Parts: sequence; C-alpha cells; structure tokens
Amino acid sequence: MSQPIELTGACLCNAVSINVAQAKPDIDACHCGSCQKWGGGPLLAIDCGTKVTLAPNDSVSVYDSSDWAQRGFCRHCGSHLFYRLKETQQYIMPVGLFEIPDTTDVGFHTQIFTDEKPAYYDFANQTKMMTGEEVFAAFMSKAGK
Repeated sequence: MSQPIELTGACLCNAVSINVAQAKPDIDACHCGSCQKWGGGPLLAIDCGTKVTLAPNDSVSVYDSSDWAQRGFCRHCGSHLFYRLKETQQYIMPVGLFEIPDTTDVGFHTQIFTDEKPAYYDFANQTKMMTGEEVFAAFMSKAGK
C-alpha cells in the first residue's frame, strides 16, 4: 500500500489556499449525476482524509448536497473545493486543485457510479469499475451497518 502524501493547492483565483496532511495517492473518477451537474462531467478526485485546512474560511461556501455530504466552493471564483462526508468529515477533492509532481507515485485506480456514466466518453485507463449499488454496499460494510 502506498504511503499518504502531503498536498498544497489553491482555487482558480488563489483566494482559498489548501493544505492536506495525508492524502491517499489514488485518483478516482465519479460519474454520478450530481458530480456531472456540479462540474459538467466526471469528477477526478483524490481522497484527502480529514486533515485538511482551507484558508481563509470566509472565502469558502458550503452546500448540503445530500443527507450525508456537503460540497464546497470558492465564493469568489466558484472553483469546486471539496465533497465532504458529514459523518466523518472526510474530504474528497478535485485533483486539479493540486500541483502533483511527476515524481510522486499517484495513479488512477477506481471509477464509481459507472452505471450513471454517459455513453459519449470512456477513459482508456484500466481501473476498478463500481456501480452506484456497489459503492453504497462497500460504504455500508465499512461503516459496519
């Protein structure tokens, strides 16, 4: 298993700076309808865990996008900053917010909600593919419910 990595980044206008202490070095794609509406296509994201600092806080707007999650964005430029699970405060963040050196061992590993992916695109990478039902089943088993 790869070691967690530290990341720094910012929104498009640089009003919000981001520091991540322990991101998983895995890039994943979400094809759910909410991510498609939010960004116009799939969300390419990195699991940044819970040790995330966004500053200044007054530049971040938060939207309750479901009973279990929130989405954050920069109130100045509109950059998408995070998808955050309410219960655990786990941040899933767009990978494009960060400058990840080519020497960092990061890879594209999983695609989720593949049953909601439009037919007009496909990624060439060989990844694990999970339907929405499989994602919720895996999440529920990890939560011990």
